Amino acid sequence: MCGIAGGWWSNPEHAVKRVPLALKKIKHRGPDDDGYQLYPVGVAAVALGHTRLSIIDLSSAGHQPMHSRDGRWAIVFNGEVYNYRELRTQLQGMGHSFHTDSDTEVLLAAWSQWGVYCLPRLVGMFAFAVLDNTNATLTCVRDAFGIKPFFYSAANEQFAFASELPALLALLPSKPDLNWQRSYDYLVHGDYDSNADTFYEGVHHLEPGHWIQINACTGALTTPQRWWNPSVQERKDWKFSEAVEQVREQFLENIRLHLRSDVPLGAALSGGIDSSAVVCAMRHVAPDLPIHTFSFIAEGSEVNEEHWVDRVNTHVGAIPHKVRVSPQELLRDLDAMIHSQGEPFGSTSIYAQYRVYQLARANGITVTLDGQGADEMLAGYIGYPGQRLRSLLETGRVTDAWAFCNNWAKWPGRSKLMGAKYLASELTDGSLYETLRKIDGKPSAPDWIRPDILVEKGVSLHKPRARPEIETKGRRVIDELGLSLTKRGIVGLLRHGDRNSMAFSIESRVPFLTPVMVNLLFSMPEDYLISQNGRTKHVFREAMKGIVPGDILDRKDKIGFETSEKELIIGMTSIAKKWIKDDLKIPFINQEKLLTEYDAVMSGEKNNYRQVWRWVNFARWQNMMENENV
Repeated sequence: MCGIAGGWWSNPEHAVKRVPLALKKIKHRGPDDDGYQLYPVGVAAVALGHTRLSIIDLSSAGHQPMHSRDGRWAIVFNGEVYNYRELRTQLQGMGHSFHTDSDTEVLLAAWSQWGVYCLPRLVGMFAFAVLDNTNATLTCVRDAFGIKPFFYSAANEQFAFASELPALLALLPSKPDLNWQRSYDYLVHGDYDSNADTFYEGVHHLEPGHWIQINACTGALTTPQRWWNPSVQERKDWKFSEAVEQVREQFLENIRLHLRSDVPLGAALSGGIDSSAVVCAMRHVAPDLPIHTFSFIAEGSEVNEEHWVDRVNTHVGAIPHKVRVSPQELLRDLDAMIHSQGEPFGSTSIYAQYRVYQLARANGITVTLDGQGADEMLAGYIGYPGQRLRSLLETGRVTDAWAFCNNWAKWPGRSKLMGAKYLASELTDGSLYETLRKIDGKPSAPDWIRPDILVEKGVSLHKPRARPEIETKGRRVIDELGLSLTKRGIVGLLRHGDRNSMAFSIESRVPFLTPVMVNLLFSMPEDYLISQNGRTKHVFREAMKGIVPGDILDRKDKIGFETSEKELIIGMTSIAKKWIKDDLKIPFINQEKLLTEYDAVMSGEKNNYRQVWRWVNFARWQNMMENENV
C-alpha cells in the first residue's frame, strides 16, 4: 500500500517544485520509501511520484517509479494485486521475465502485454498511473469499487493527480474554491462521495471502475472511460444448494488471496456477520495463523457488540484487542481525523474506526482484513424492501409481495409502515419524491439555509438521487446493489477505511469486494439474497454454516458499526457550539437559525444528532482548510 502523486505540466519547473511537497503530504501512506522522476516530453513533462508501504517483496527492488526493461513503460502504483503469482506464471509463459517478487512488476508486465484489457484479470485494489514513453500517453486507472483513491484536476496547462486531497492541493498553483453544490448536498442531505465532484471546485475523483488518459505532448485529456460494471443478468438454472456451495468456495478463495503478505496481518472485528465471517474464514483456510482482532466497544450502550466479539474470538482462538472511546478523546483527535479524511464525512462511527486502526498500529500490525462491502453485495442492512416489493409487484406476484412485507416487518427495527415508505420512495421521483421527503421531516431547504443565494449560484436544491442506469423488471434489488457498489454507499465507506487505515500506515483489505464475487451473487434470483421471510444475506449465511458459529449467523439484531452518537455529541457540546458559532464565512448558511436548531437538538426537543455532527464536522474542516499551508 502506498501513495502516488504526479501529472503533466506544460512548464516542467512547476513539477520539480511541487511533486516533492505533495509526497510529503502522503508520507504516512508510504513511510518505507519514496521517490519521483521527471519524464520530458517535448517542452512539457510528466512527473511520477510514489511513497511506499512495503507489504509484498520488502526489498529495495520494489522501489517506484518502476520501469520496464526496454524503458517504454513507467508506473506508480497504490494497492495490491492479490493474484500476482498466477498472473506472473501466465506472463512468463508468454515470454516475460521477472526480477522481483513484487506485484508492481507483474502489473507493469500485464499492462505492457494487454493494456487496459489486463484490468478484468486483476484481483485486487489499485490506483495507478502508467506512462507510455513510445506513444507519449499517461493512463490513470482506479479499481472496480474505488477501494483505492485517485484525485485529479485539469486546469492551467497542467494535469495533477494524487492519492489524497492535501497532496493534490500541493500540486496546484492556488487553492480551489469551495464547491457549493457538494457542500449543500452534505450539510442538508448527508450526501458525499456519490459522484466525481469533491468539496473543491475543479477537483474530481476518478470514479470506481474507470480510466482516463492524457496526451503527454499536448495535455489533451480524454473523458473517463468505464472498464468495469457489475453484471445483473440472472442465471436461470440456479439451484439454491449449488449457489450456497459456489458462494462458500469463492469467499474462501478470496480470503486465501487476501492473506498473501510478507508482514503481520490482523482483522477488524465488529461482531456482525460480515467481519465474523472474515475472521472465521481466516482460521478455516489458515489453521495455524496467529489472528489478532481489533474491535471498538460501545461500552454501556445499546449498540454494544462486545458479547459477539468475544464469541468470535473464542471460536477461532484469536488474540483480541479492544478500544473504547469517550467524548474527550473524540475532541482530542477530531482535527487529526478530519485532516486524515480530507473532506467532511458522515458520522462518529468513523472515529471508532480511526481508533481501531490506531490500536492495530500500536500492536505491530501492518495489514488488516475488513468485512466492508458485504451489505452492498448481499442485500444487507434492512434488506432493500422497497426494491424487493417492486420486483415482486411488477412481475405479478402480488400475493408474494404481501407475504414478504408481513414477514419482513417481523424483524427487529422494522414495520409494515416502514416497508410502505420504502416502496413509495422506490416508486416516486421528481417533485412527488421531494414532497414525500418534506412530509417526512426532511426538507430540501431547511430554515438555516438561504436558498435564494444557492439558487443564484446555480446549486440544485434537491437530494442527490442516483438511479440505476439499466432498470430490469423483477431485478430491482440487484439493480440497486449495483448502484451501491459503484455510485454511492460503499464508495464513501471505502474512503473512510482507506484514510483511517493509512493515517496509521496500515493496509486495509476488503476480501468481499472482488468482481468475480459480485458477478456470482448478482447472477442469482433476488430471493437468494433477501429471502421471502425477510432474511438478509440469505445465501451467504447458509454458505458460512460450519465455519461461523450458528448463533452469529442467525442474528437478527445487528445494526451496523455504530458509536453511541448522541452521547458523544452531547459530551462535546460546549466546544462544538463555539465552532459552529464562529463565522463560517459561507453566505448560504444562516448561522443564527442554525444555532437555534442546534439548541433544539441539544435540549432534546429534536433528535437529529447526525445533522449536528455534519455541522460540526464541516465547520472544523472549513476552518482547517482555510488555514492549511499547501
